[in-house]
Amino acid sequence: MTIAQVAEYAHMSGADVEALAVELDAIRRDTEDSRGSRDRTYITRTIALQRYLEVAARLTICGSKSKAGWAIGTTALAMAKCIENMELGHNISHGQWDWMNDPEIHSTTWEWDLVGLSSHWRYSHNYRHHMFTNVVGMDDDLGYGVLRVTRDQQWKPISLLQPFAAVLLAAVFEWGIALHGLYAQQNRTASPEQRSTHTRAMLRKMVRQTVKDYALFPTLSPRRRLRTLTANLAANVIRNVWAYAVIACGHFPDGAEKFTPQALVGETKPEWYLRQMLGTANFDAGPVLAFMTGNLCYQIEHHLYPDLPSNRYAEISQRVQALCATYDLPYTTGPLLRQHLRTMRTICKLALPDRLPNATSSSADRKASRPGGRRRRPAIHDHGDHASHS
Repeated sequence: MTIAQVAEYAHMSGADVEALAVELDAIRRDTEDSRGSRDRTYITRTIALQRYLEVAARLTICGSKSKAGWAIGTTALAMAKCIENMELGHNISHGQWDWMNDPEIHSTTWEWDLVGLSSHWRYSHNYRHHMFTNVVGMDDDLGYGVLRVTRDQQWKPISLLQPFAAVLLAAVFEWGIALHGLYAQQNRTASPEQRSTHTRAMLRKMVRQTVKDYALFPTLSPRRRLRTLTANLAANVIRNVWAYAVIACGHFPDGAEKFTPQALVGETKPEWYLRQMLGTANFDAGPVLAFMTGNLCYQIEHHLYPDLPSNRYAEISQRVQALCATYDLPYTTGPLLRQHLRTMRTICKLALPDRLPNATSSSADRKASRPGGRRRRPAIHDHGDHASHS
């Protein structure tokens, strides 16, 4: 079954789908043509802000003696790590700033502050996830091989533990990303020698990162070793939980559809656009919250244009919402807390065998491979009380 047969798009003709794609291509062209000094200034200032914030945080942790000083420094360090992980590492590795031809801010040279390798992640995420978004058996990010997030995934007795697995995954998310990237690399590699090479490279990165966070920085503050060690640990956990929550809210809440491989049969570029729009979800955010998520509160726009500068997603979202209204398409968004709670509801519900929970037509966990049929949905927001992002 193709994406055009999914109920949310069943009212669209082939000509409508093609026309929508033309409009979406126009948004890309307009954004690419207008990239320039303001975008360059944005990313260079973001890099400077992240580095200054990290230095200030570490000085506060080492220089203060009070619990309040530790808490303030640890919070600032966690914020610096979130910015580096999402607005810098994630987006630079997507090639969003490659157009500047700056060798220091380029997808092929940037190595992020995580235990996993950027090169492994670029294949598992940039290619497998963004090309096969939410396709069961194709998108390795769909539940990360740990969580059952759609009824198209077979229930197993171990699924009963997935509410606890979700909490653990959030706490150690960077380690999950590292293993996830290695798994994807090894799956595409035929020779044992190449697999060993990838494994050794990942282990070296894990050792370097662990030594830096839990040995080097504590050693640099000999009178505050334990204080620095616990601050680094807390900041890493906060960063991991935040990244997990943002990403999960973009792919697993109500309205973010899941697909079986039939959706890829004969799929055209316009239908790929539609699958990205149906398989992702946003959450409402102002400028500060958007910045702290790496602008991934605009997950729909990110999946439509993963290599366009993240600072443009807010303006792009206005045009995408207008297109959704024109073509009577869903634009799934809502408050962050509600999107997160709905994500957790899906994870807890699907921990049980299918015969126990009652499936509803509005749940994110329903099967995607179902007969098509015209079903009109309210355009723009799923909560009806906002007209645009704050």
